[in-house]
Amino acid sequence: MLRVKRLLDLDVSNQRVFMRVDFNVPFDDEGKISEDTRIRAALPGIRYCLENGARLMVTSHLGRPTEGEFTESDSLHPVARRLGELLEREVVLVRDWVEGGVAVEPGQIVLLENCRFNKGEKKNSDELAQKMAALCDIYVNDAFGAAHRAEATTHGIAKFAPVACAGPLLAGELEALGKALESPQRPMVAIVAGSKVSTKLTILTSLAEKVDQLIVGGGIANTFMAAKGLPIGKSLVERDLVGEAASIIEKMQARGAGVPIPSDVVVATEFAADAQARTVSASAVAEGDMILDIGPQSSAQLADIIAKAGTVVWNGPVGVFEFDQFGGGTKTIAQAIANSSAFSIAGGGDTLAAIAKYDIADQVGYISTGGGAFLEFLEGKVLPAVDILEQRAR
Repeated sequence: MLRVKRLLDLDVSNQRVFMRVDFNVPFDDEGKISEDTRIRAALPGIRYCLENGARLMVTSHLGRPTEGEFTESDSLHPVARRLGELLEREVVLVRDWVEGGVAVEPGQIVLLENCRFNKGEKKNSDELAQKMAALCDIYVNDAFGAAHRAEATTHGIAKFAPVACAGPLLAGELEALGKALESPQRPMVAIVAGSKVSTKLTILTSLAEKVDQLIVGGGIANTFMAAKGLPIGKSLVERDLVGEAASIIEKMQARGAGVPIPSDVVVATEFAADAQARTVSASAVAEGDMILDIGPQSSAQLADIIAKAGTVVWNGPVGVFEFDQFGGGTKTIAQAIANSSAFSIAGGGDTLAAIAKYDIADQVGYISTGGGAFLEFLEGKVLPAVDILEQRAR
């Protein structure tokens, strides 16, 4: 049960609404937005405000600029242009917005420049938060992707704004994740992939106590393969965490659950777009080989596990899917999720890119816009941005 005020329950007519969203989108080599899921995901809350006569101010972070320094490369200018296209109206970008008022008429929207250009944003400065709170009558957090961070625009402002509430994206994320975790349909399958075990060790340990099958992929799978005594050549591996991987396997086996280890893999001698791919048995990886994907036999095994699942949680591709010769495993998993009758929930930037590449967005139960927040929620951690909204709602 969500214990926060909701934007969609409030009268926003003629109210100054400050909305924090997550427009931290990826760009291609030409500086163009390459994937706009996060912008599209925020449109329902934005449209609700505009259609109901709010004076709407929207802001987001983008990249990791040095606070207090404007840089063109971290400007929200391309985002303003894309948002304007989606809303079919001009979206003005306001650069220096913290001091004094922001001119915006009822039914109008302005985009406030990258909030991380402001000194004190990352450190959750009360002084900065109070200045921002003075700009609005209603504060809306619709940035699930940043909900695990206590920063001035995600946490501090919510302490001081006259009203603090959750936008439809944030509320929807929390409800969908709650459904997946609080009373999941069994069997529950989690797919956690990525380059390093260390960045996802706590989530792997936490999920090992909850799920029926824990599928590991990418560099993480190499560490688990090493824990089973398999050769991994010159693949990415964290030797110091082999013991942790073995402990997770044992913990799951002890309660009748499993961590499927690849039986075949796709290897190459170099990491490159034109690298020659070879499929070999997991026990036959040579010293000069790098494991860059799971093989067709392993892919089929995982697809079978997913087909029998009641709930699937997906975070991360299982291979270097950006290169087609190493995308077979991720493609098979994506299609298995698309074809499954299980409630599926997927999150993380690389996962969104895989969903877009294999065109399965309409067949995933819920697509989360969060990466770190998605993982921390799965882990059972309190998200600071949600916690402060719950406090304000009491």
